[in-house]
Amino acid sequence: MKLAPAAFAASLALGLAAGAAHAADAKPAMEKCYGVAHAGQNDCAAGPGTSCAGTQKTDFQGNSWKLVKAGTCTTIKTPKGNGSLTPREH
Repeated sequence: MKLAPAAFAASLALGLAAGAAHAADAKPAMEKCYGVAHAGQNDCAAGPGTSCAGTQKTDFQGNSWKLVKAGTCTTIKTPKGNGSLTPREH
């Protein structure tokens, strides 16, 4: 009966390792950041006449967005100003 505690300890260790591996796979929180993508590099919402991802016509177009790590959008500097959490004029 001394194997039971060892088996329990082994299964507990495996469970903890699996949980840690799953936590490492978790993706960071992301947010939409308007006006930071280069032409053709947007994730979506590129304005009238575009279908979605990759259709942005100009660099740093204010009405198209790119997903960035949460909390970083407004710190991204472009020639047209910092990134925005809301759409802006071109």
